[in-house]
Amino acid sequence: MTLLAVNGLRKHFPLKKGLLGRGGGTVHAVDDISFDLTEGETLGVVGESGCGKSTTARLLVRLIEPDEGQIKLEGRAVGTAMPLAEARSKMQMVFQDSFASLNPRLTVEDSIAFGPVVHGLPRPRARERARGLLARVGLEPARFANRYPHELSGGQRQRVNIARALALQPRIVILDEAVSALDKSIEAQVLNLLLDLKAEFKLTYIFISHDLNVVRYMSDRVMVMYLGKIAEIGPSESVFAGTHHPYTRALFAAMPSMDPDRRTQQPPLIGDPPNPINPPPGCRFKGRCAHAEDICGRGDIALTTAGAAHRVACLIAQPGSGHSSAPARAA
Repeated sequence: MTLLAVNGLRKHFPLKKGLLGRGGGTVHAVDDISFDLTEGETLGVVGESGCGKSTTARLLVRLIEPDEGQIKLEGRAVGTAMPLAEARSKMQMVFQDSFASLNPRLTVEDSIAFGPVVHGLPRPRARERARGLLARVGLEPARFANRYPHELSGGQRQRVNIARALALQPRIVILDEAVSALDKSIEAQVLNLLLDLKAEFKLTYIFISHDLNVVRYMSDRVMVMYLGKIAEIGPSESVFAGTHHPYTRALFAAMPSMDPDRRTQQPPLIGDPPNPINPPPGCRFKGRCAHAEDICGRGDIALTTAGAAHRVACLIAQPGSGHSSAPARAA
């Protein structure tokens, strides 16, 4: 069952001109992306910094208003058929900075209970739910309920943020680099906690991370983004075992390995991404791609099927696209 459907999502940020009229332009943060999220799955989202991962997450929960596109949750358009308050109760987010995410003037218990109270739950029941969730994420309520954020470690604060996200009993939780600031031993504990909570509460995750090994461990499907576009999307093992987009291949080549026979002899990528203020036409990766040809810059490149539920935005994977390495079109 499709729980979340995103179609044609776009967000551009206009820049102000300076006193002399210089500058201006528009940052193409998210540029016409579409994907579905199936109930009960974990969709991993990866890509270099600045590719639009976090902006996409904020657009989904409407912390940022999209310029174009439609977001459907449970088959209803968010913001019209489904009010924003209802959508936000069904779709919660956990951020990277565990300290900045919490109000320093509220106790842990009050931070978790705040959302349910705002949504109409009586305060005693909200506090009871908060204490139950604290226990579920591994923080003994008697010890932690009345503490303030500054009295907790980073791992403990992130557990509080996870409990707070679950307080409204959502169906989707968006985890935006939620474990990247944690010590590795604590990270492993939180990842296993997230898997347990997913099974217990029948949750669906969108898991954003730079750590590709963690994404592979957590995700059922993987979406690779590059400069506001989807480069490749498909089942996790299919994408990791058989990458089709040159950018995905380079990204995965940068994964650290303990095997001395798999040493990286050359940098997987050279050069910097193009300016998002004025992205080039066609494939946005062509300036860094060893397989780029003139045809790669002649227009937008659609996602093409490259296997069962596996799609890629590259002319090499499109039969009859005109690229010299593309397969011939079937007769």
